[in-house]
Order: sequence, then C-alpha cells, then structure tokens
Amino acid sequence: MNPHLSQLHPYPFEKLATLKQGITPPAGKPHIALSIGEPKHATPHFIQEALLQHLHGLTQYPTTKGLPELRQTIADWTCRRFGIPAGGVDAETQVLPVNGTREALFSLAQAVIDPAEKPVVIMPNPFYQIYEGAALLAGAEPYYLNTVEADGYLPDFDSVPEAIWQRCQLIFICSPGNPTGTVLSPADHQKLLALAEKYDFVIASDECYTELYDDEANPPQGLLQSAYQAGNTDFKRCVIFQSLSKRSNAPGLRSGFVAGDAEVLKQYFKYRTYHGCPMPVPTQHASIAAWNDEEHVKHNRQLYRDKFSAFIEILQDVCDISRPPASFYIWLKTPISDTEFAQKLFAQQNIMVLPGSYLSRDSGGINPGADHVRIALVAPIEECVEAAQRIKTFINSLS
Repeated sequence: MNPHLSQLHPYPFEKLATLKQGITPPAGKPHIALSIGEPKHATPHFIQEALLQHLHGLTQYPTTKGLPELRQTIADWTCRRFGIPAGGVDAETQVLPVNGTREALFSLAQAVIDPAEKPVVIMPNPFYQIYEGAALLAGAEPYYLNTVEADGYLPDFDSVPEAIWQRCQLIFICSPGNPTGTVLSPADHQKLLALAEKYDFVIASDECYTELYDDEANPPQGLLQSAYQAGNTDFKRCVIFQSLSKRSNAPGLRSGFVAGDAEVLKQYFKYRTYHGCPMPVPTQHASIAAWNDEEHVKHNRQLYRDKFSAFIEILQDVCDISRPPASFYIWLKTPISDTEFAQKLFAQQNIMVLPGSYLSRDSGGINPGADHVRIALVAPIEECVEAAQRIKTFINSLS
C-alpha cells in the first residue's frame, strides 16, 4: 500500500460521528444539521431539464477535454465575471472541465508536485481537508498557515519563513474562505503573485464560494482577475477552481472547472487522460445551461442573505457573531471548548455544528480552529431561525 496513506487524518465528519456517539438528543426537537456544507436549495429546473434532454449522450465516451462549447462557455463566463477582456481566457488551452473541485484540487497536486525535491505545500489553517490529503499523497510536506482573529482570519504571507518559500511547489488558497468566509484582497493576491514569481511555485485558488457574497455591488476578486490587472495576462503560475455545487445548488452534478496557466494545464491534462475522469456528456450540457444563466445565482444569494440576517439578529445579543462577506458559513467563537459546545448543543438541542478544531492542525503552538464552530446556513430559512433560537437558549444556559 502507498505508505503515505497512513499519514491521512480521519475526515472531520468521522470525528463528528464519534463525538456524538452514545448521545440521545431530545426526541421532541427535530434534528437540524448545520455541520455539512451541502447546499439544500433546489437545483434550478432548467439545469435538470438540460440534463434530461441530453441523456442520449450516455451512449458516448466523453473526452477528457470536454465539449468545445462547454470550454468556451466557461472561458466566456470567467471573462465576464472577473473583468477580463473577451477572449482573455483561451478555451482551448486555459480551461478544463472537472467533476467538481474536490477531485480537481486533489489531482492537481499529484500532477504538479515533484516528490524528489523535498517539496512543501502551503495551505491555510483551518482548511478544506482535501488540501492536506493531496499534499501528503503527492509526497509533499504540508505547511499550515494559521488564519487567526488578530489577522482578520486571513493568511499572513509575511509570516512564512523564506526556507519554506524556497521549498514550496504549490500553495492552496481559499477565497472566500472555508470556514471563515473571509475574502483575499487584490493586494493579497499581488503579494502572492510576486512570491510565486520569485520562488517559482503554483498558486491553486479554490474559488468555489465566489458567487455567494453579501454585497451585490462588491463581488469577491478572483486570482485570474488580479493576475490580469498586474499584467500577468497569460496567468503564469495561476490556477483557479470553480464549481456549480454552491453557485447553482447542484452538488450532485459534480461539475466544475479549472482555468489558468496554459503550461500547467497542458501537463495536468496529460495526467487527467490517465486518471480517467472525463465529465459525462449530459452533465456537460447541464453545465453549459448553468454557466450561461445568472438570474438563478442572484436569487440564490438573496436566500442566503435573508438567512444570515435572521440568524444573526436572533443571536447577536448573546454572543460575538459577525456576518461574513461571502460563503454560507458562520465562524462562531465559543464560550467553552468547540468540541464541548458541539457535543452539548447536540445533546440538548438536537443541532449539529462542526468543531473548528476538526478543520485545523496544531501549528505554531496553537490550533487556530479551537474555540470556534462552523455553522453552515444551508437549511431552509425556517430551520435556520429555529436553530438560532435553540442556540440562543443553549448559550444562555451556559452563563
């Protein structure tokens, strides 16, 4: 067996299952799950119809590169969304469809990392656990870049030792962030672009939450947008990951894309032809329909805004709670340890949230996720309101 498999940590939800083992929550309170970031809004009907209308495509082997019209749709959307002139993203060389960002984030590391060079992969801490698993199974050493309250829950790139930058082959960034909802600024991107040029590493920007933002007039900046503005018009060393899971409430479609540096994608494409992960043709047609429509995305954003407003209004007088600029998560500080908070909340109120320490690793003498819980506002607004009221009761009981 691959010896690196022994380095993998249990997934956060395995730890969560252990945490609640043996607990029987009150039967009179229906369970409300706020622990998993799985969208619960309905998948738009027109996306479902596009899938059904192209089921005859199941008779075809899909190609790794995907349909030209899908790649062009993605390239056009990327340019429109991120203020890049039309044609600034080349559909032939700078776009690849992928089966959701999870498999792509993992597989890119396998293609990019040279294990013979004692490589380091930098990642935010807390983080989406795929980053760590991708690094370990590629034979790299993870470097955990703490994102703490004192820094606005943003990564401090200046804190990374030069010896780490010298060994860095890949850095994962996540903006808007999971679990914090924080957004990297153009200046943050520019600093990282300069570091990538100096030390020659690839930036993998996980942007699957960019379409869920609070201010309709201020959408989050993307890495390719910042690169283009800096004159890096061929997106050297830059790769972004986008998904329809959150944007279009279609997590089961398993559809996203990777875009950026043509040289990186050329080698990544070679890897993917052996990896065996082309997107089914019906899924590609459904994806074309989804990327071509923005009205359903605007509606989706408003649903989350309404939930944030209602949830925070109920809780703001009993805890320190803030509205993130993007994503669908509340990153809540807890008055007791995060694991005890989650366990007792489940035991007393039948609500499940995710302890922040399960999303983090000990680094620099701390676990930056400790004493926080991640609350995913994915349930219908009525359930979110009910959950907020129960959490308020629970927090008051701790006083």
